[in-house]
Amino acid sequence: MAVDAQTVEKLAELARIAISKETIDDVSSRLGDVLQLVDQLQAVNTDGVEPMAHPLDAVQVLRKDEVTEPNRREDFLALAPLSEAGLYLVPKVID
Repeated sequence: MAVDAQTVEKLAELARIAISKETIDDVSSRLGDVLQLVDQLQAVNTDGVEPMAHPLDAVQVLRKDEVTEPNRREDFLALAPLSEAGLYLVPKVID
């Protein structure tokens, strides 16, 4: 499917992107190639093919959401140069 310059300009306007006049022909050609690939993919016979959520049929093994580390907040705060009320104090970086 050929994409003309007017279509590219309209798509650029709708997408709110700037496409220079010099690159419109290149973009038009590339969009045409993408649409040709989509047409090729749509022509493939997929009868009897089960839809997949992931190409490798991977399964995420879940674990219990439980705390496995001790609370070392006070130890880490003791290493900080300055802290107050359980917070790290840092120099102001924005005026």
